[in-house]
Amino acid sequence: MKQIFGYIVILCSIPLLLLIGSEVWVEIGEAKQYEQQIAESIELPEVVSTFPVNLYDANKVIFSEEYIEWSQPLPLNEIPEIVKQLFIYSEDENFYNHIGFDVSAIARAFIANTSEQSIQQGGSTITQQLVRMRYLSTDKTYERKLMELFYAYEIEKTYSKDEIFEMYLNEMYFSNQVYGIGAAATYYFNRPLTKLSVAEMAFIAAIPNSPTLYDPIQHFENTKNRQERLIDKLMEHGAITATEAIAYKEESIQLEVKQKTQQYPSYSTFVLQELKWLIADQTGYRELIDKTSDKMEKEFLQLELQKKIDLILRQGINVYTALQPEKQRQDEIAINRILPNSDLQASATVIDNETREVISIFGGKDYKKHDLHRAYQAPRQPGSAFKPISVFAPYFETTTGTKYSSINGGPYCIGNFCPENYGRIWYNNVTVETAFKNSINTSALRIFNTVGVDTAFSYIDQFGFQSIVDKDRTFAAALGGLTYGVTSLEMADAYSSFIDGFYSPVRSIRKVTDLTGNVLYSWSRDREEIWSATTTKTMRDLLNATVTSGTARGLYSSSEYIGAKTGTTNAFKDYWMAGLTNDYTTAIWVGYDRPRSMESIESSKIHFSIFNAITD
Repeated sequence: MKQIFGYIVILCSIPLLLLIGSEVWVEIGEAKQYEQQIAESIELPEVVSTFPVNLYDANKVIFSEEYIEWSQPLPLNEIPEIVKQLFIYSEDENFYNHIGFDVSAIARAFIANTSEQSIQQGGSTITQQLVRMRYLSTDKTYERKLMELFYAYEIEKTYSKDEIFEMYLNEMYFSNQVYGIGAAATYYFNRPLTKLSVAEMAFIAAIPNSPTLYDPIQHFENTKNRQERLIDKLMEHGAITATEAIAYKEESIQLEVKQKTQQYPSYSTFVLQELKWLIADQTGYRELIDKTSDKMEKEFLQLELQKKIDLILRQGINVYTALQPEKQRQDEIAINRILPNSDLQASATVIDNETREVISIFGGKDYKKHDLHRAYQAPRQPGSAFKPISVFAPYFETTTGTKYSSINGGPYCIGNFCPENYGRIWYNNVTVETAFKNSINTSALRIFNTVGVDTAFSYIDQFGFQSIVDKDRTFAAALGGLTYGVTSLEMADAYSSFIDGFYSPVRSIRKVTDLTGNVLYSWSRDREEIWSATTTKTMRDLLNATVTSGTARGLYSSSEYIGAKTGTTNAFKDYWMAGLTNDYTTAIWVGYDRPRSMESIESSKIHFSIFNAITD
């Protein structure tokens, strides 16, 4: 009965077939005015393998491989005949006969196939599918479908059938960022295509029809079922016998998915971001983006930059970093152990004082690849940890004041800004050293007022604070009151100026080379003197006094020198510790992703424990 009904539908569809054929040709004729434009946009790009981005640690050992996509293009003559048949028979039986689109196939798309076990023929040819992959979106609109036909027709005039088929087989998406049949073989089976069995070839050939539904890692059974239907197609066309079909279906499929080296995700995620900053800086895009105030132009420049970055990454590069793997591992273990079994989070950045490089970075508890990286993506209010940068160092640099100078610690307002001291304790005249190590807010505000907002920010602006904005240029900045805040990376970066008074932005990347070793990018290592020798010594003395007899009591280190400054924001929503030893400069933030009071755990001094663990 179903068969009879099918014949009736086909007979009734004959007028529709004729109408479709005539309408398509009418549209093609009317589109002649666009023919030159379309033809000019069709060009055969150079198809190259996409290589991994290899990240090397300080010992020049790969610790992470990153793929934008995995592809290994093959010439058509190196692709087994059975693979070609799998796609021709299932996707476009008339491929070598049509002119880019197939009127009969378009008509068949209107007729539902009554058998669940057969491959439904869609209206799109292999050429049309290539058009969608390369030139057009997949939006199902009348205009887009017509444009697809025009492009397919032009491609067929421009390239031979074999060229089109080769492009198709090398550009199809096989899920999991894998493109092309050659790459699918090495990714899913860790062998070249020619070394796969027919059953394995049919298995990966099943994927492109619906890369999500037939993702063999997530939906193995779906892929296996479609593989068996493809094997039936081969048998129906006489490419294999019925006996072979049964054997191929029964063959066990064992995936051997290519494993990427993926160690230290906190560090590798940061390196990939810094790589983008490096390319933007050295291609001139950063300067152009920073200069323009036009939002559309800024967006356009950012898109152009991303294209530039993608091109570089696709060609394969080696990124040499300052990662000290054992320290990174130990720091991660230590911080994860110290953080309680709750949603309390932390970030930390450790700088090598000699090289000014990021040797360890902590993006969050139990950090997974590309999670929110709190060390550079999550600015928070720094509280009093900001005072050495905003208040005290500029004060010593621009006045005759010393750590023994006298400053009042009593109530003080500038306009409506009337900060309180911790514990609402008021002081009479105290030394600058006492004001620093005991974090007396009103004394700090008086000093900041002496320095002046503009002068203070002339120093702050020399560091890499990305989230500080113009409206932060207020007296609240003296105490770390900022619109968005800062990150632990930025705080460690700024505090590194207290090593010796000189500043060079801290980096994780040493150099970027192509796969043959030619250096493509590297940061300038120029250093600028920010603080005089006198200011530097005074600041180091104050930071040390804070540890020995101030708010940072409880820190320790095997280093001959240790100095630090604490920070606690309003309502105990953020805890900070920033400081340095002879070997390291470190900044630590502890808090919740959704800020809330941590007063109940104040006595635990978690940020103290983390500092001790990663700087000792």
